[in-house]
Amino acid sequence: MSDITQQITQGVLQLSLNRPHKKNALSQQMYRDLNQALMQAATDPAVKVVLLQGSADCFSAGNDLQDFIGAGELNSQHPTVQFLYILAQFSKPVVAAVAGLAIGIGTTVLLHCDLVYAADSAHFQLPFTQLGLCPEAGSSVLLPNLAGYQRAAQYLLLGEAFGATEAVQIGLVNQVVTNTEVAALALEKAVKLAALPADAVQSSKALLKRNTLPLTLETIATELVQFQRLLNTNESQQRISAFFKR
Repeated sequence: MSDITQQITQGVLQLSLNRPHKKNALSQQMYRDLNQALMQAATDPAVKVVLLQGSADCFSAGNDLQDFIGAGELNSQHPTVQFLYILAQFSKPVVAAVAGLAIGIGTTVLLHCDLVYAADSAHFQLPFTQLGLCPEAGSSVLLPNLAGYQRAAQYLLLGEAFGATEAVQIGLVNQVVTNTEVAALALEKAVKLAALPADAVQSSKALLKRNTLPLTLETIATELVQFQRLLNTNESQQRISAFFKR
């Protein structure tokens, strides 16, 4: 059984992370499934919008670190790297529903979504430096542009966690509701978006991202070089090892 479930509802492809025993930590197979689903959705006229969601109590605890490290060099063949580029350049709208933990990539993925709805239980954190690593997914340019430099430094340098209310204040999240309401609200907004003329919506998204996309793609590539270098350092390996022991 796949850890990514798929369902199409009124033009909305719902991609749900379904690995509860690992708090929806993303494995390389999950990335492969997401990549395939997104590439198919990009050319499928029946899919107007993608809705990315986790479970009612957890969006994603981030990368499955052991699996991530075991996948080798961060190059164009690495499923995680492929996912970052596919999502950043995805032409159709992406809506996210977030409840519970959204750690690491669980937060940075939201920077590439067009609409984000969060439960009041949502807990965001970017603990890269705590693992001896650096930002990824273009977050070193996208987050300062969104939240301002000092706030981005608070999250990316100190790795301090923040909640749903703060996520709305910085513009990462559109609206906060209860845990029981967030999935329905996100689907409602996605269906509303899917009912609009697809060409107009996609053209509008392309215009919104026209000035930022080239820099985002360049930043993803630059971050990956530094991320790979840091991943190979003794300090990072010790911190990741300590993380596994916890």
